[in-house]
Amino acid sequence: MGNSKRLKEIVNIINTKKISSQEMLLRELQDMGFDVAQSTISRDLKDLRLVRRRNLNGEEYYVIDNNVFLDKKPLSFEKLVSKLKESVISLRNAGNIIVIKTYPGEAQGVAASLDSMNYTEILGTVAGDDNIICIIDTVENALKLIDILKNI
Repeated sequence: MGNSKRLKEIVNIINTKKISSQEMLLRELQDMGFDVAQSTISRDLKDLRLVRRRNLNGEEYYVIDNNVFLDKKPLSFEKLVSKLKESVISLRNAGNIIVIKTYPGEAQGVAASLDSMNYTEILGTVAGDDNIICIIDTVENALKLIDILKNI
């Protein structure tokens, strides 16, 4: 089977299942009749711009990267914790939107830290000088993220 057919199937698999490792993807492709090596899977992931994302439950799985900056590296959770402790004054939600108040000049750094964590539930952040709005996919996940951020 051809390269383009394999790439289309990889996208289909990623969009329909939570694939957390290259080995899982390899097994899925082998079950579909593809004779493919681990090194080929690795190249395919890079070519398709697939990255591992983490959700609020701590699960990691592959998704198609929609970031423009391919070399953007996620921050470690420890760096996020440090940034939040240094900069955040308060956290409140209004439905699925979290409003984060920071010390003056700190909002953009905190928003960038949150974005860098690649939580799939965070749809986007907008930062001013000392306020951030963080848009979450559901109210339940907004409450879960507030709880996580308040308890770190």
